[in-house]
Amino acid sequence: MNDRKAALKILLDIYENKAYANIALNRYFTNNQLEDIDRRFITQLVYGTVKAGDTLLWILRQYIKMPVSKVHPVIRTILRMGIYQLLYMDKVPASAACNESVKLAKKYGHVGTVKFVNAVLRSIARDRSKCDFTKAGGQTAYIALQYCHPEWLVKLFMDEFGREQTIALCQFNNTEAPLSLRCNTLKNTVEQLQEHLLKKGVECERSRFCEEAVVCTRHPSLTAMEFLREGRALVQDESSMLVAHVINPAPTDLVIDVCSAPGGKTTHIAALMGNKGKVIANDIHAHKIKLIEENAARLGITNIEVNIEDARNIGKSYKNMADKVLADVPCSGLGVLRRKVDARWNKTKAEIEKLPQLQYEILESAAEAVKPGGILVYSTCTIIKRENSEVVNKFLAAHEEFKLEPLDDFLPSGLQGRGSMLQLLPHVDNVDGFFIARMQKMK
Repeated sequence: MNDRKAALKILLDIYENKAYANIALNRYFTNNQLEDIDRRFITQLVYGTVKAGDTLLWILRQYIKMPVSKVHPVIRTILRMGIYQLLYMDKVPASAACNESVKLAKKYGHVGTVKFVNAVLRSIARDRSKCDFTKAGGQTAYIALQYCHPEWLVKLFMDEFGREQTIALCQFNNTEAPLSLRCNTLKNTVEQLQEHLLKKGVECERSRFCEEAVVCTRHPSLTAMEFLREGRALVQDESSMLVAHVINPAPTDLVIDVCSAPGGKTTHIAALMGNKGKVIANDIHAHKIKLIEENAARLGITNIEVNIEDARNIGKSYKNMADKVLADVPCSGLGVLRRKVDARWNKTKAEIEKLPQLQYEILESAAEAVKPGGILVYSTCTIIKRENSEVVNKFLAAHEEFKLEPLDDFLPSGLQGRGSMLQLLPHVDNVDGFFIARMQKMK
């Protein structure tokens, strides 16, 4: 199967079967042995086409008379791929983008659709004037099309950050995310892990944010990384690794992670405890609990106890029992759009607006589980105030027994001095967006 045919198959799985882009791509790579050059091309074409999303459809509308929804799904996907190659992949000649798309149309369509695909793509290649996004009307529409984001999301970012920062954020979201690994210090040192990676030809460097993190800029597929199967490291974002350090668990602590799956932060906490004490990993979904158990087993961690429960009830089950509690709550994930290429198109404004209430309810329940003198940490991988500082401030106003604790003692020097709540912004800090607040229960 050639690269474009493979990309089409993966994209149809994403568009028609609602598969997650990363899962669909990794599933294909697991089932098919490919050269690195082919794997990189397919990845770029699939992720790029998904990321460009509605921008590609808007362009298509400028060149056809029929509604886009009336174009057969397979042909529509072939056109999306073709447009992406023409306008966004500089190393692909226009002739190749058109000819290869026509070949796909011949395989999956009929004479009429072959002529249709050929005519549309050659029209775009010949005359790109219709791709002028300034004709869409309004600055938010222009930014949305130019930087491939839903317009409602651009408006949200504009309200939060203003025009210039919104553009910078959207530009950052379109960059390629490096692979971030957390060294499992129970099995090897960071130095040993990095030495192993370099011997395998992986281009990597130590993180400036977390002492256990190694950031890889060039690497083979995850399925080829035997050290992951051996539990010597775990894939985890740099910014999310800060959470375990802010919790600062002791080997004798009882720590509860109320929304634990898939277990990255949970296992990090357990490792910092030296595999001693106890970490209760809670999640509402049984199938996600299995992921935590599998990760813990692979990493050689035995101090984790799993619990299946709605996080909003955790306080009643463990009232005043825990030394440390982490509420890493469900969120909009707007800080990790660079890493999750399909997320921007799968979210809705209505879904995001419902989240703060759920986040507050989980935080209140988590607080009940903290013993007097204990620590409560609230975190998200999003970047908007309504899910972050506003939730924490609302909670503190209603709970005088809790007070914010300074974070500087738990953060690297480059992140110190930012106040009592840490907000990492992707386009400012060059990492995934993340929020962390640490509170102590006084009585």
